Amino acid sequence: MTVALGPGATMLAGCKDDPSAGSGGSGNGSGANGTTTSPGPTGETPTVDPAVVAALSTAATQVTQLSQLYANVSRKFPALRAQLAAGAKYHVSHLAKLKETAGVTAKAAAPLAVGATSQAALAAIAKQEQATATIHATAAAKLSGAPARLLAELAAAETQLGTTLAPVKKKDKS
Repeated sequence: MTVALGPGATMLAGCKDDPSAGSGGSGNGSGANGTTTSPGPTGETPTVDPAVVAALSTAATQVTQLSQLYANVSRKFPALRAQLAAGAKYHVSHLAKLKETAGVTAKAAAPLAVGATSQAALAAIAKQEQATATIHATAAAKLSGAPARLLAELAAAETQLGTTLAPVKKKDKS
């Protein structure tokens, strides 16, 4: 999978999963889903890589913050609810997907500014979507396997939402 983001076209290339990675011998290996195997009292016990948990927990916090922004804008500007419904649903499903990894939690974060007008609110959401997409793409590039793909998928969705919700700039008629 390759994802292009923004004007600078940040590229992410997905990694192939090797089901046999991390499952052999006596050494600790890293599996495709971000798990590592450590010998325990009854043999090998899979645990989630702390770097994966940290990256996905950070993403969960950011997605929660975006969900709160969507809810706050929808409350302040009810006329935007239909336009924001799809993005709000995506973020709920993204958060659920992130939390499927053991140990992933979302921390409380300060609410994001809504904007004084409906157009300013849409612009704020679009800007935050783009910023979050860049953060998730960068985090994905530091991981491999399923966690990297999940963050890349979030980045792609956020890029699309940011582009879709950005106010259309009027062309200068000169």
